[in-house]
Parts: sequence; C-alpha cells; structure tokens
Amino acid sequence: MIREPLTLFCYADLSGQVRGKGFPTRLLDKRLKAGIGWTPTNLMFTALGTIASSPWGPHGDLTLMPDPATRVEVDFEDGSPAERFFLCDLTETDGTPWDCCPRTALKIAAKDLLRETGIVLRATFEHEFVYSGAETRAGDMYGLGAVRRHGVFGEVFIAALQAAGLDVESYLPEFGPGQFEVTLPPAEALAACDQAVTVKELARATAHRLGHRVTFAPRVAPDGLGSGVHIHFSLWTEAGEPISFDPDRPFGVSERAGSFLAGVLRHMPALCAFTAPTAVSYLRLVPNTWTGVWSNLGYHDREAGIRICPVFGASRKAARQFNFEFRAADATANPYLQLAAIIRAGLAGLRDGAPTPEPTTGIDPGVMDEAERAARGIRRLPSSAGAALDALEADAAASAFLSPALTQAYLANKRSELELTRAWSPEELCARYAEVY
Repeated sequence: MIREPLTLFCYADLSGQVRGKGFPTRLLDKRLKAGIGWTPTNLMFTALGTIASSPWGPHGDLTLMPDPATRVEVDFEDGSPAERFFLCDLTETDGTPWDCCPRTALKIAAKDLLRETGIVLRATFEHEFVYSGAETRAGDMYGLGAVRRHGVFGEVFIAALQAAGLDVESYLPEFGPGQFEVTLPPAEALAACDQAVTVKELARATAHRLGHRVTFAPRVAPDGLGSGVHIHFSLWTEAGEPISFDPDRPFGVSERAGSFLAGVLRHMPALCAFTAPTAVSYLRLVPNTWTGVWSNLGYHDREAGIRICPVFGASRKAARQFNFEFRAADATANPYLQLAAIIRAGLAGLRDGAPTPEPTTGIDPGVMDEAERAARGIRRLPSSAGAALDALEADAAASAFLSPALTQAYLANKRSELELTRAWSPEELCARYAEVY
C-alpha cells in the first residue's frame, strides 16, 4: 500500500485540545519558513464540538508558525504512520504575534517576569490519566501488578516520550482503577508547557496503537477518584541559580518566593477559571479528596491550594530541589494559559512586595472559623466553573493578565461550553468529558 508521510502543525486551543493542519512531509522545509494558514474563529471551538460566539465571524486570516524546537517524530515500528507534528504560535499573516495566541501569552508573561525581576520560572506538569487497557483489581494503587497487568503500554509510552526527546522521572499506578501518573523534570515555562502537550498526545497515540484509549478527564465517574494536573514550579536566576529557598526563613521560603506565592494566592479564585475551567473540574475539586479547595499555602499538605514540597537527600541539594505545587488544576485546561496566569499573579505579588503567606501545618482550613481564615487571607476556592468565571471577571487585576481580546474570547468560549452542560447529570458530565479528553 503506497503512503505519503504527513506532518502536522498544531497548537493547543482554549480548551487544551490540539488542533491544526497537515501537509506532505516532503514540503516541510518550505512550511517551516512560511507556516500554514489558520482562521481566527477556530479559536472559538469548544471542547464539546460547538463554536462559541466569535468576535471575528467569517473574517480574517492567521498563520500557524511552527517552533522547530518542538518537533516530534515518533515511529512506533508497528507499521502505523509515525507521529509527526510541531507546536506553533498563532501569528498574523505578516508574522507579527497575534494577541489571542495562548502560547504567545505565556512567552510574554515569562519575558515580563524576567525583565522586571530577573527571575526565570521553571515548572513541570504532573499528569494523571486512566488507561482503558488496564486490567484492574481492588488495591492496585502503586502496585507492581498494576504495571504488569496493563501490558506493554507503559514501556511503549515511555519509549515514545524518549524518542520525542522527553525524559521521564517517574511512572506509576495511581489510586484510581486503571489510573497512572507520569512526571518529567522541570523546564523553563514555555518548554514545560510544550512538553505537557506532547505527553498527552503521545499517551493517546500509544493507547490508540494498542487498541485502547486514555483519558485525562478530571473524573470518569461522579464517585470515583479524580485525575488532576499538579503544576510544580520554582524560581531561578537567569544564570541558573535557585532562589526559592532560604534556609534562614520559616519553612525555607525565600522572601522573593514568598511574594510570588502571595500574589498567586491572592488571585487564586480567579486563576481557577484558567486552571480548572470546566463543569467536570468541580466534581473533582471537593473537600477531603487530596485536591486544593482553599487559597492556602500548606507545608507538605496535599489538601492545600499550593503545597510546599519536600526535599530529599543532602541539605546542600535542598535549594535546587525546593519547589511549590499548584493543586487546583486539571487537563481540561490549556497549559500555556494555566502557567501564564500563575506567572502574572506571582509577578503582581513581587511588584507589591507582598509578605509571605503563613503556611498551614497539619490543619484543614475548613475547620478554622471564618475570622481566622480571613485573618490569614484564606478563601474557599470556587465550587463551580461558573463561579470561577465570575471570580475572574470580578478580579480587575486578574482579568487583565491576558490581552483584552484573549480574555474576552476565553470568557465567551467557556461560558458557551458551560451552557451546553447545564442540564447534564454528573454521570453524563463524566462520560462526555472522559470521551473528549
């Protein structure tokens, strides 16, 4: 059977869905210089297959312009077509940045952080997913048998990531039936998000070739365990020196890191509109499920909105390991917007010189009285997607973290998607989003 190899130029849209256009690979050199055409209203596709009301309508043209550093070419050596794609910026046809490109929004946020403060943010996205080909049984969490019984998936998946130039730090069976987790080393913000997109696509590609599926949806059943995205981040100098850790300060949080965290926590209810943006997100974000539902900084606490993570080994390595974990996030979001919003909020805290929040230790903010929570600046995070969007619109600073055009497009897209789900039962929500993600 004759075949013509295809390459795709792609981007992650407002729902984190990877979309784009393909062309014969023999034209790659030409396309790397010229890009490929795109349409502004394509940004308004919802995750559920509709088009939200578009400010552009049928008008306008854009270019998908590839970043050569994101090239993925993985041959699974099973006779199927190789995975060949590049991640792209959305630009105007003259090559200038488009003010609604999510990837560009992150690049600008990271550049502003560096320009104003000399700080580089490094991050990694800790992904959980459910694999349909896993043979599950009670008590499988973290079990050797769970890896054995899901067959070759893990080894093929990790080999695919390695072939794409991504290193894997850990791979493990998680708490839920058929649920697994994969982690990568931290990278600078843009690379971390590019890697997050590639991880999800190669997991899907691996499952497809084995006759199964994976889903990164926050819930696959209303009463089941959820799959989140834990966003680990730390602060560094441009020269590569860590600056999040100070052994002489409480809990090891440096003064500058404390200001960054204060900004993130101050705007955290609004950030949920970007980090946990769908109705199904809030079936997962409920109290006492090891998810973040409060705007608190917790010391080694997996119920906290942001966790101060432990360090391991010799103390001289502590500064390079020290990091924080944003826990109110999932894979129904666009990773570039997730991290752009976190950077913008942290930068606001640095500009203000905000004091380090007092971490909670061994106590659930839910058992505090309202006066104590108020004194510590701890708020309950939104309990629905609609409330998260309302919080974003009510927070004047956070609603300006992105360009005005991108913010308005995002709100219109998410409100349109939310309206589609209003009549759905929790069971239908889980089923629909498990299929989409």
